[in-house]
Amino acid sequence: MENLRNAAISRVERPVKVLQFGEGNFLRAFVDWMIDVANKSGVTDMAVAIVKPRVGHSDVIDTLRRQDCLYHVCLEGIDEGRPKRESTLISSVCDAFTPADDQYQRYIISPQLRFVVSNTTEAGIRYEPDNPRADIPATFPAKVANLLWRRYRHFNGDISKGLIFLPCELIEDNGSKLKECVVRHAREAGLGNDFIDWVDAACIFADTLVDRIVSGRPDDAEAIQAELGFRDDAIVKGEFYHNWVIGGDLWEQIKAELPLDRAGLHVMFAPSVKAFRDRKVRVLNGAHTGMVALSLLMGCVTVEDAITHPLINRFVSEMMSNEILPAIDGDPDELAAFAHGIIERFYNPYIGHRLRSISLNSLSKWEARIYDTVKDNHRKLGRTARCGLMTFAALLALYAPGSGFAPEDNADHVRFIHEHWQADDIHATVKAIVSPESGIFLHDFESEVPGFTRTVASYLSAILRDGAAHSLEKFLENEELHKD
Repeated sequence: MENLRNAAISRVERPVKVLQFGEGNFLRAFVDWMIDVANKSGVTDMAVAIVKPRVGHSDVIDTLRRQDCLYHVCLEGIDEGRPKRESTLISSVCDAFTPADDQYQRYIISPQLRFVVSNTTEAGIRYEPDNPRADIPATFPAKVANLLWRRYRHFNGDISKGLIFLPCELIEDNGSKLKECVVRHAREAGLGNDFIDWVDAACIFADTLVDRIVSGRPDDAEAIQAELGFRDDAIVKGEFYHNWVIGGDLWEQIKAELPLDRAGLHVMFAPSVKAFRDRKVRVLNGAHTGMVALSLLMGCVTVEDAITHPLINRFVSEMMSNEILPAIDGDPDELAAFAHGIIERFYNPYIGHRLRSISLNSLSKWEARIYDTVKDNHRKLGRTARCGLMTFAALLALYAPGSGFAPEDNADHVRFIHEHWQADDIHATVKAIVSPESGIFLHDFESEVPGFTRTVASYLSAILRDGAAHSLEKFLENEELHKD
């Protein structure tokens, strides 16, 4: 097979208008794929430069550089009852680097740069003490403050050199919260009111919602490469379904500058993304995150393994119908139909979505994707979201010392869990982990949902004592007695 390089294809050189924080599979099979489609249709003319959010080595960055940032997106699914596969060579990405590389400093002051896209996971957009005046701040919001500060000074406060931020992190009001963090860093670092006024006037921080299941490198990558005739070490697989909702007060301006919808893509622009977010994040992402820990503890490898397991299938169905959907505002029939469509996507036999991949940063994901359902069941419906609390207990069991699972998560948070784990006092263990002093979560679970600690400790004790499968079976047998 031929190596995938510029010399092997006919490539159009385009201006770099997008700086992308995140080299992971999702953005490459979602945003970069969309821009590629729009470029080839003549709707846009822009290239993407990818920067790793944190300093340090990245195998993906090395691979992209080796392939001149070319790679394929392979989409697979069922279309009108028949298997369908489509592979697209993505040429929208033209550079890849880390924040320590010289390219980064050049791009952030480029007059052509207009958009900043990010996916730093749910843990990425949160305030942590940092210095935006540093050469390379540690946290993503401080990096953004640093980027804008350098740009502001380079262009002498030119109002036309602001940027449009399109964060893809699955947290509520992702753009608004990123802006809050940036302004807070600016104030604390003494960057000046003129700079803060420039950020407010020149930059747009859109709230967005993204939806596509991306499983990563295909299990049959070698066979796909043989069909394509290229060796591609960055190939990524996803489903055909895609949806990007972009909102905020200036949504019409964003639509005018980034008209992806005109390329036939399912991109929606609206004043608010809240209604879309509540449905998608709580149903799709909530179900994904809810099943991950239990499924891994029970030996499942992929989402398909999990959703076809009788116990997990029943658990997800009960969590969906009894806790998630009743807590979402909207027409019950429409919500039920939406949820049914989500579950059908889980059955896609071609995706091979690995649970291990979904488990990345599960602590912050659980809080962002499931806790709102737990809280709304308590506040709005006056009952305990027992399935939701069971998923949290399973997550702690997965992260427990000696579980055999090595979490890919915030190292300080995992260390805290291990250091405060008391095998002979599980209630004290849970209490320490969810306490505000732990610094792991943004919410005080116990004060907002009284009884949270006691219930989770009960479920966790059962999992540790009897195993996940037996505990889940007993949980489901008794769930009828638990309904309030």
